[in-house]
Amino acid sequence: MSEKGKFLIYCVEKYKWAKNLTGREVSALFTRYEIWDYIYSCFESLHTTGENYIIGDIDLYIEERFKKYPSENCLGQQ
Repeated sequence: MSEKGKFLIYCVEKYKWAKNLTGREVSALFTRYEIWDYIYSCFESLHTTGENYIIGDIDLYIEERFKKYPSENCLGQQ
């Protein structure tokens, strides 16, 4: 598995634990707000940061994306 792939899994697991979500919920959230692409494209800078920074950064990214989709909640459900 690539380093980027391992890092994606790391981010999912840390986010899931921090937010008390299931894997399915995190997957839906990451898909809805295109977090997979964001993490992958920012791998070089994100993988050098700590767990708390990554979780906070994902939250900020979701907040910004949510502004684009205000009629949906953070899990992509209407």
